[in-house]
Amino acid sequence: MQFVKLYTDGAARGNPGGPGGYAVVLEYTDSKGILHTKEISGGFELTTNNRMELMAVIKGLEALVKPCRVEIYSDSKYITDAFNKNWIAGWLRKGWKRSGSGNVKNIDLWERLLAAAKPHDTSFIWVKGHDGHPQNERCDELATTAADGDDLEVDEEYINNLELPLTKLVQDQGQ
Repeated sequence: MQFVKLYTDGAARGNPGGPGGYAVVLEYTDSKGILHTKEISGGFELTTNNRMELMAVIKGLEALVKPCRVEIYSDSKYITDAFNKNWIAGWLRKGWKRSGSGNVKNIDLWERLLAAAKPHDTSFIWVKGHDGHPQNERCDELATTAADGDDLEVDEEYINNLELPLTKLVQDQGQ
């Protein structure tokens, strides 16, 4: 089974409800010992930092064309703790409900992440953000560049679940 490292990061301006970006640096060594690197990034018009952190992991896993052993490096405790502290299992057991009250946020992306991870043997590793880790710094640069870009997608699920009407959100950002 191929061993792959995914370094991921998400960014959002005006979180929540501003433009955001995600980034992945994918690394693997082939059978000849040659290191291969692929960078993936993109952005959304209105989103949140947590949604972009999730999207980075999703895009990285979806880029893999065969089952792999994957180490996922993230500076997001939201993601690493969800797996390493087994929050996911509890959320699934409770029908995507949190221990306190209310639904888990970003269910659409959690479900997509679980589907993308299913064929792989994954482990999640937390790295301290903005601490000089080269791949994490590169992901941060790619994610923020994507968030500031002109070619931004629409995060339909985020917009459809806004608690405030979109017109109110847009007015507030303009003031």
